[in-house]
Order: sequence, then structure tokens, then C-alpha cells
Amino acid sequence: MAEEGTTAAPPYSEMILEAIDGLNEKTGSSKAKISKYIESKHGDLPSDHAEQISDQLTKMKDAGEIVFAKNNYMRPDPNSPAKRSRGRPPKPKEPLPEGYVAPAPKPRGRPPKAKDGLSAKLAKVAEGLPKRRGRPPNKQPKKAPAPAAGAKRGRGRPPKAKPAVADAVGA
Repeated sequence: MAEEGTTAAPPYSEMILEAIDGLNEKTGSSKAKISKYIESKHGDLPSDHAEQISDQLTKMKDAGEIVFAKNNYMRPDPNSPAKRSRGRPPKPKEPLPEGYVAPAPKPRGRPPKAKDGLSAKLAKVAEGLPKRRGRPPNKQPKKAPAPAAGAKRGRGRPPKAKPAVADAVGA
């Protein structure tokens, strides 16, 4: 609680603007200089003073009350044009004629499936069966190759045929 004789510190936004005006630097004032200026003018500050200044500077920068350039904060130039957002600016809209009623927007996404399964199947039959994806199935049964005369073939690749070797070596 504040005593009756002392005055409470003004809001941080006012103290920050006062510091920027008091420092009056051409390129703007850094966060540290603003903090030191406020500490010198207003002695009794809360323990989280540095955090509050950072938060308030961010809020003021986002709101456009101050400008952040080259790690310095300054007041915006009143003669400078407004900052444009990213991307191409929108085209100017032409006024609509009187009595024009805009059509209802198309619903987004895929239309919902029919609740009744039978009516959906009947609709599909009436529409004609859709083509299946991929290669059509082979209707003819596969014929197994005829086995060789009495010899049963084993699994895998057959062994290489060995040439006939002469029985006599050097005869």
C-alpha cells in the first residue's frame, strides 16, 4: 500500500514514452537506456522491473505506439507512411449494385454420405458401376506347366550341366 504523502508510479507505457522523449536521441533509445532513465526518475520500482519493461515495449511496438529499428525504440514519424503488411495489397472493391443479393457460399469439403445404405447402393447401380482402379483381373485360370517325362522338378534354379570328363588321364 502506498502512503498518503507519496505518489504511485505512472503506468509503464507513460514512463517509457517519457524516457524516449527525455533521452531525445536521433536514432532512438535502447532498452537499457530507457530502463536506467525510468530508474533514475522513479525510485521505487517493482522487482520484476526489467521484465515489465520488455513486455510493455513489445506491446507498444505491436500496437504502433513506438517504432523498433536497429535495437532502438523511438516514436513513429508522423509524416511517414503507414507500415504495409506482407504481400500484395488487396484490390479496391467496386460497390455492388442496389438490390444485389450475394449467392450462398459453397459448402467446404466433401459432401456428406447418404445415411440410408440401401438408397446409396441403388443410386450407384442406377448410375452405372464405376471402373475399378488398376489392372483388370485375369478371368482365365492359370495353367500349370506340364511336368517333364516322369522327372519331378525341385525348388530353385536347376544345377549347371557338368561336361563329361574323360576317365583316362593322359592315356
